[in-house]
Amino acid sequence: MTTAQEDRDVEELKTLAAQAGRDLEEASALEILQWAADTFGEGFCVMSSMEDAVVAHLASRAMKGVDVVFLDTGYHFPETIGTRDAVEAVMDVNVITLTPRRTVAEQDAEYGPRLHDRDPDLCCRLRKVQPLEEGLKGYRAWATGLRRDESETRANTPVVGWDDRRRKVKVSPIARWTQDDVDAYVAEHGVLTNPLLMDGYASVGCAPCTRRVLAGEDARAGRWAGRAKTECGLHG
Repeated sequence: MTTAQEDRDVEELKTLAAQAGRDLEEASALEILQWAADTFGEGFCVMSSMEDAVVAHLASRAMKGVDVVFLDTGYHFPETIGTRDAVEAVMDVNVITLTPRRTVAEQDAEYGPRLHDRDPDLCCRLRKVQPLEEGLKGYRAWATGLRRDESETRANTPVVGWDDRRRKVKVSPIARWTQDDVDAYVAEHGVLTNPLLMDGYASVGCAPCTRRVLAGEDARAGRWAGRAKTECGLHG
């Protein structure tokens, strides 16, 4: 149960997010992140899947030592874990690794093996959504790498919006970027990227639910291929 003061604080944050979304729509990614850093300070973090470190790199320019939250689901490709370790070693960020309440073995014992094949929504909820909700409790705002060009479900992503489930401000500083913009930033700044991006993967998630994309497919087509599912639940 929330208090009246907490409800007022949330309404103020919602209003702040809506206004910032309008004011910063044409701002650069770095300007958006600088606003978030100035506004929320240590109450702001970046969530990274370690597909690349573009948003983490941008955020580190706005706020040295910024918290970068990574979800270790227990199902990641070795390359993804390696990217996380490299980011932690070479960038001016504080990597925080979140883990699910259950190990993969414990989940298998309770729900049966390969839950990701039988009920991928439940698997994502247990291994991604719940850990993130718990891990974000100490923050007032968080940043993502969502882009409008990635899929139809992300086409209306605001640069600053409201995360109603978690009651936090959600910042998507590269929402207006294209893949070409990402590639140009990586090349200009030497930003770390997941090696799988050079091996036919356009979007990198858990190993059992991710495949290479085919010519003409959108970037998210390799996630949960053959299913109607297109999102893990972290973003709505």
